[in-house]
Amino acid sequence: MIDYVAKGRMLIIWVVLVAAIVYLGAVPFLPVSSAFIFYMMFWITMASSFNIIYGFTGYLPFGYVAFYGLGTYVTAVFWSRLGFPIPAAILIAGGAGVLLSLIFAPTLRLRGIYFAIVNFSCAMALRILIANLPEKWAGGSFGITLSAAYKPRFSYYCMFILMIVTIFIVWKLSISRLGIALRCIRDDYEAAEAMGIDVSMCRLKAWMLAALIPSIAGGIEAWHTAIIDPDTSFSMMITTKSIVYAMFGGLGTITGPIVGAVFMYILDDLIWARFPILNLMVLGIFIVALVLFFPRGIVGSITRWKPTLRAVLA
Repeated sequence: MIDYVAKGRMLIIWVVLVAAIVYLGAVPFLPVSSAFIFYMMFWITMASSFNIIYGFTGYLPFGYVAFYGLGTYVTAVFWSRLGFPIPAAILIAGGAGVLLSLIFAPTLRLRGIYFAIVNFSCAMALRILIANLPEKWAGGSFGITLSAAYKPRFSYYCMFILMIVTIFIVWKLSISRLGIALRCIRDDYEAAEAMGIDVSMCRLKAWMLAALIPSIAGGIEAWHTAIIDPDTSFSMMITTKSIVYAMFGGLGTITGPIVGAVFMYILDDLIWARFPILNLMVLGIFIVALVLFFPRGIVGSITRWKPTLRAVLA
């Protein structure tokens, strides 16, 4: 009987998943706002990739926006200054993000708030560096325009593909040996070392993976908006929302960041449309309520109350 119930739940999940994929794929041809759906997919991607380094490994990068910001600028520079096709520029942006993660890799020796602060400082230093590059290359404080490459339908499907790939990566990671090792590192660093886990290599792999995805996402988002500048590309709201959306759904789970991103993005959009001045205040209230009443997030709390759902949701 239990077997049939579990199979029934899995069937429902798969039906919902397939229906969601079909709907998202058809959005550009439907009478709905494709920009709204585009940014929902963007935040699902950002929250899920953030989940790799914090939810699985326990490292909180306050400067996570650095990878997104670098992705926007590398894409814009390689397209506008060097004449690369946009898809190639986006892939190069992903490689640049991985390279930046290797440059920042020594900071992984730190833990807790020390890592968070140093990572934030590195992101701000990168922002200042890019803003002060020669205007003929990085556009200075005015940024770079990509209007000639503006193709919202193509950028929409690129984000759609990236979101699906990201969710698949998180799912594969959660059931892999690397995912188990990362959870061990998160729960007890010293014990993981004592068990023979190569802590340095495991956390570096997670760090590189968590850098690759937002760098590509930044490139696609730059293509979609067709304009970038230092203030928007390195806005701390990118990091803040990635953290809040992932935490609201449930860190360390597969579906948590998806649920959190969808719910919080819709709520944020509704509040911003009706009460733009209260937007940040309401976001702060939700963060406080989340920490007080749902410290494990929505999905984490549900699976704790009903462990039988863990195989389906987590």
